Amino acid sequence: MVKFTILAGGYTSYIASYMFNSETNDLTYLNQYITGGNPSWIISHPTNKSILYATNENVPTGALQSFTVGPEGALTLIDTAYSGGSGPPYCGGLSTGQVAIVNYGSGTARVIPTTTDPLHFSTDGSTIVTFPVPTTGTQGVSEPHMAYQYGEELLIPDKGDDKIWRLGQDGSPGNFSVHGQIAQPIGSGPRHIQIYENQLYTVHELASTLTLQDFPSYPNYSTPLISNVSTVPQYQPAGSSFAAAEVLIPLPTAEFPTPYIYASNRNIGVQDPRGDTIAIFEKVDNQLVLRNQVYTGLNQIRGMMHGQQAGEGGDAYIVAAGFAGTAGVKVYKRTEGGANLEEVAVNTELPTRTSFVWLKQ
Repeated sequence: MVKFTILAGGYTSYIASYMFNSETNDLTYLNQYITGGNPSWIISHPTNKSILYATNENVPTGALQSFTVGPEGALTLIDTAYSGGSGPPYCGGLSTGQVAIVNYGSGTARVIPTTTDPLHFSTDGSTIVTFPVPTTGTQGVSEPHMAYQYGEELLIPDKGDDKIWRLGQDGSPGNFSVHGQIAQPIGSGPRHIQIYENQLYTVHELASTLTLQDFPSYPNYSTPLISNVSTVPQYQPAGSSFAAAEVLIPLPTAEFPTPYIYASNRNIGVQDPRGDTIAIFEKVDNQLVLRNQVYTGLNQIRGMMHGQQAGEGGDAYIVAAGFAGTAGVKVYKRTEGGANLEEVAVNTELPTRTSFVWLKQ
């Protein structure tokens, strides 16, 4: 029997903990731990699962927080640092021990070093990167939405400027600047990315598309799109309006040898009674092929996460929740080798959640 702890962030003043029993398919709400306001995005330390980082997606002053993680996901707040702007929706731990955070509301990003203790932040010398105001597209402002480390680069998808910024460290920790960019289709709104086998997968919020391109070697600015497909289900209610949100690519395992791509849809208009979908794609001959649209009963799936981050046994599961509605948190089992999903557990004690971290108990 394998039990997992699932931590869940949201637009509240706490992070919630759940226990998922994979033998009985029970998802049990455990507790909630007070944080700063709006811990909408949470992540584990890259190598130490007993440390958690969380954004405080507050306006006009955002923050980054660190916590220790105890049994059953019990959290203790250790440190808080200014995010360098307004409304940070994402933070990402780097292999260097630094933590990157982006500020959607102010068009800025910051990389915050930690001390020799990764629980404490050192903001001395940490620069705030301000992205340029867009001259094309539809948003009129820079809206950075994610921080993704690839090699020595830090990649920042900018929904407002239709670019993925390439940042590099200039000397001392915390000192980063823009070194280049990867252009995206105008008006598409790149939101989140994944890189697998040196190919870039981008989910675009405004276009509700998933694109594939070879990752350009530095300092090239872009490469042609190899594949560009819609994430939206074929049949939609009148008045629906979609905004793609998350993309996941669990690494292949013996049980799941195909690296399927999972993209979440958010219908921010008239809701389908079946809820929003998770679209499942496979790369075939360098083209993205839709394998399934899984209706979830969830309203606006902003965040989801695969259990592979918890280790053995977790690769069979994905957890998801809606930003709106009352459907709670749901756990899905990957079936048909990962080409489909089956709902196996649900807990509705909290109506909404926005991000997740899996831990093995």
